[in-house]
Amino acid sequence: MSDDPTAVEESTAEAADDEAETSSTFDPAVETLLAELEDDELLETARDLGERFTQLEADLEETTTELKERTEELEDVTDKLAHSRADFQNYKKRMEQRRNQSEKLAVADLITKFSTVRNNLVRALEQDENADIRPGVESTLSEFDSILEGEDVSIISPTVGQEVDPNRHEVMMRVESDQPAGTIAEVYQDGYALDDRILQAAQVTVSQE
Repeated sequence: MSDDPTAVEESTAEAADDEAETSSTFDPAVETLLAELEDDELLETARDLGERFTQLEADLEETTTELKERTEELEDVTDKLAHSRADFQNYKKRMEQRRNQSEKLAVADLITKFSTVRNNLVRALEQDENADIRPGVESTLSEFDSILEGEDVSIISPTVGQEVDPNRHEVMMRVESDQPAGTIAEVYQDGYALDDRILQAAQVTVSQE
């Protein structure tokens, strides 16, 4: 053996390198996998898996971006829906206010028309107790009927002996009468209709069968 110090050092270094080559920090299973990857087919498979993984990452990023866009669109639609709902509620309130105002105006107009009838009745009562107020009452009634007609209200005024119409006549009772059985014997009170809608049926008695 040579006593050359330099040769000894080189021999020691080579031994250390050999030990390092034989000693690995990898897990044995990883070492086996690395060794197997020397197979061309396995290397190709690894490359394919790598490409698929890269593609999956790209797809995930694209899907995430698309999901973000859809979420923003949904938030926008939800916001617009909330505004539309608020606008509709405000519209309903405005329509309700207008309807109430229209009803009040209609009532005010009707009261104005009826006030003339009331004034005529008041004047009739202010006459002398012995005065004949019938002409005045008849005139007032005629004016009242004109107001009703102007409001499209018709008077249901059946006649004695007329057939009973259950849609327009309310039978109060059945009585003995010289009228044909089942016909109107007496009219208690006229009725009223607004267009085709019955506001109040005429009250009548009917002759017994």
